[in-house]
Amino acid sequence: MVLGVSPTATAAAQFYPVAPDVRLNVRSGPGTSYTIVRVLPEGSSVPIFCQRPGSTVTGPYGTSNIWDNIANGQFVSDAYVNTGSDGYIASRCD
Repeated sequence: MVLGVSPTATAAAQFYPVAPDVRLNVRSGPGTSYTIVRVLPEGSSVPIFCQRPGSTVTGPYGTSNIWDNIANGQFVSDAYVNTGSDGYIASRCD
């Protein structure tokens, strides 16, 4: 189970691919000023439990201030995740 997320939400989570050939920094909050808590290896896919605005980042999928919550206290920039949308695809994080 992902901390802070119910077992039902974990089972129902859809996974989205990280941009090819990218080792993606996972941060403790929605912005580049937050601490890096781990690095995802190339070829990773991530669940998106909720999203929130944060610092603006330019990546393979455009420029965005949307950050994806992939686990409790873990965020990645949506500019590096292929969600098929330039906007929000999940609910806003509390």
